[in-house]
Amino acid sequence: MNQGKFVAHYRVSTDRQGRSGLGFEAQQETVRAFLNGGSWSLAGEFIEIESGRSSDWPELIKALTQCRIRGATLIVANVSRLTRSVAFLSRLLEAGVEVRFCDLPQIEGPTGRFMLQQMVAVAELEAGLIGDRTRKALAAAKSRGKKLGTPANLQRQDVAASADERLAHAAPMRRRSI
Repeated sequence: MNQGKFVAHYRVSTDRQGRSGLGFEAQQETVRAFLNGGSWSLAGEFIEIESGRSSDWPELIKALTQCRIRGATLIVANVSRLTRSVAFLSRLLEAGVEVRFCDLPQIEGPTGRFMLQQMVAVAELEAGLIGDRTRKALAAAKSRGKKLGTPANLQRQDVAASADERLAHAAPMRRRSI
């Protein structure tokens, strides 16, 4: 049963996710379900809209400051929402703020710290593998002549050709579904 003061940190990766609120709400629900029961208080909630690869997280700094001031535990819905870097986790643990992750078992002491570092090492590996697959897929698309980039980089005729291509693929699907 959870007891004490907690400060929640939620992170979404993009402005679009931040505007929709869905990622934030799901994390908030996870934290509230995790804390359900017991004698606890949520002393603060901080929302970050930053890429996981970024190291500039002003809301996390505010959350950690609140934890120190209030003697609270930082609570995060999912370990990958906070970090996929063993080095970052080590710095965080050395900062002296207790951290709880709703998606991991709570094991105290050196064994718990070791298990947490291993879980983050797996998340770090996963992030690296995702990056490798993405780079390979983009290189393959580029080698087939696909233009890469954001819509702002596309020429008017490319936008029209892309729309025609999508329409050609969508039309047969519509006929089949009718």
